[in-house]
Amino acid sequence: MTNRLATQTSPYLQQHADNPVDWQPWDGKALELARARDKPILLSIGYSACHWCHVMAHESFEDPEVAAAMNEHFINIKVDREERPDLDQIYQTAHQMLTQRSGGWPLTMFLAPDGTPFFGGTYFPKHPRYGMPGFLELLPRIAEAYRDKRAEIAKQNAALLDALSQTLPAPAAERAMKRGPLDAAVRELAQVFDDVYGGIGHAPKFPHPFELAFCLRRHAAEGGELRLAIPRLTLTRMAEGGIYDQLGGGFCRYSVDQYWSIPHFEKMLYDNAALLALYSDAWLATRQPLFKQVVAETAQWVLREMQSPAGGYYSALDADSEHEEGKFYVWAPQEVKGLVSADECAVLEPHYGLDGPPNFEGKSWNLRVMKPLAFVAKKLDVPLAECEARLGSARAKLLAAREKRVRPGRDEKALASWNALMVRGMARAARVFDESTWLESARRAADFVRSTMWRDGRLYATHKDGVAHLNAYLDDHAFLLDALLELMQTDFRPDDLRFATELAELLLAQFEDREAGGFFFVSHDHERLIHRAKPGNDGPTPSGNGIAAAALGRLGHLVGEPRYLDATERTLKLFYPALERQPSAFVTIATALDEYLEPPQIVILRGAGVEVAEWQRALARTYRPATIVLAPARGTGDLPAALDKPAPADGVNAWVCRGVTCLPPITSLPELERVLAGG
Repeated sequence: MTNRLATQTSPYLQQHADNPVDWQPWDGKALELARARDKPILLSIGYSACHWCHVMAHESFEDPEVAAAMNEHFINIKVDREERPDLDQIYQTAHQMLTQRSGGWPLTMFLAPDGTPFFGGTYFPKHPRYGMPGFLELLPRIAEAYRDKRAEIAKQNAALLDALSQTLPAPAAERAMKRGPLDAAVRELAQVFDDVYGGIGHAPKFPHPFELAFCLRRHAAEGGELRLAIPRLTLTRMAEGGIYDQLGGGFCRYSVDQYWSIPHFEKMLYDNAALLALYSDAWLATRQPLFKQVVAETAQWVLREMQSPAGGYYSALDADSEHEEGKFYVWAPQEVKGLVSADECAVLEPHYGLDGPPNFEGKSWNLRVMKPLAFVAKKLDVPLAECEARLGSARAKLLAAREKRVRPGRDEKALASWNALMVRGMARAARVFDESTWLESARRAADFVRSTMWRDGRLYATHKDGVAHLNAYLDDHAFLLDALLELMQTDFRPDDLRFATELAELLLAQFEDREAGGFFFVSHDHERLIHRAKPGNDGPTPSGNGIAAAALGRLGHLVGEPRYLDATERTLKLFYPALERQPSAFVTIATALDEYLEPPQIVILRGAGVEVAEWQRALARTYRPATIVLAPARGTGDLPAALDKPAPADGVNAWVCRGVTCLPPITSLPELERVLAGG
């Protein structure tokens, strides 16, 4: 056997192409090899920006002694969790069942040749430490157990497969769906809200953008200070913290402490996509200047570092550079003073806490706001505007110096689902702040996905180096449909509506469970695996079932298609019992339920282009999460009847509809604003 990873498109798999391990990709050839040789499979799942994946690779997979043991006893398969989320979902769930512990990456699972796991863990050191067994000693013991304890393993495997089948949501008795879980979700989130430092839960702290967006949405619907306080405080502390790149914009994946001070330094496209949309909405709701600054800086980072010349968005930036986590981002104590003027340093040091002890491993600073600029200005007796100018100049100098460092690795594959999330984020930010550069970025990415990852009526999950492959998943289809609906509100293009309709039809034809309701994660014609999941809860990305339900509901109202609305209803009925039991874990489903119980307001603007654009800009300045505004240009053909409202001979008219009921056309912008405000 030989290592077969060099020809793979995944940058993560290519990182392991020179290992002495005889790595195989997950494919028919590797699985047949395990069956033919009756060898267990050692399955290693990770991703390119994962710090502990790099550690285990350096300690074990690059080590000839460990590699020899792996090659002797196992068929070794390496999987990129970002390209194969179907496999990652299955084996993360199995790991939790086998070990009664949460999973993570790297995920290390030992499988029978049929793919059923019988032992697993996450990171293993080469030799025993941290209370964990050594990988080198573990390998022959696992191989021996597989050889000598077949009956016990077979019995365990049968029980595991049965347990996996029990994770599917089961249809419940018909019952009325009510609004109770919406308020219950906010109450649950309030119970775990850190009202000092912000955030949902305690260290390690993740951004939880969908939960925060849900609270913001509930505040817009019903008011209440707590519903606003949860996202406002959290987003403020995150923006001031070390999880946010204070020089270059963009957020790292999570904070290792409760203060948002020291992050795990990888930057993921999906986090920043969700936060771009959320900070835009939060600015509308609060008008806090900090939120606008975060949107501008993060969008600029995306344009500068994360969008390919062809238009697609890259996946991630690594946590490590030069084999050290965070080295690209942190500063030695004397380094800063050598780069900025004395006046700039007088502002920079107290603002970012550089006048205190280093906060990263006792020897470096990871920048975070420690004292507000207004406090620093008062302390120095310098006008605030002057301090802002000094800080801006100093930040520019530090960023320029940082750009000369060895950069972290960048995962340059384009994933359909993550690109869709960023199209949504960029389109939302562009609409809120009337920024044409961001709109063009979103358009280019949407067009890239359609031109390279959509072929013969089929969507593919990943693209790199001119190659698109792997059947797309539920998330790819649902997120892309949702992104197109968002993009159409910023810039209506008939082709986007047609593409959205094609995706909706594929969701119904290839993913929906017509009998039980809901959508499977993989299509009906997908490779047969040991389990076919139908997830409804939110994770680092939103629930595919929740986004599918919400997006199909919106599209159903827009184009007047009852089949889409029926699919939304079936999905919500399936997941409603789980939503009642644990509402805060299903906020995307809850959002879809909200719009099912009270359909969104739809505003169709018709008229001359310049005036329509002025109305659109005016409406975008108010946070109305349950309102959809579309402005098909005069002369746009092939519109469905629900959108094909008559345009006036001159000026603009607005058609406001909810469900199947529309008001008479409105010809005054102040009157339209009054109607939308509930006046």
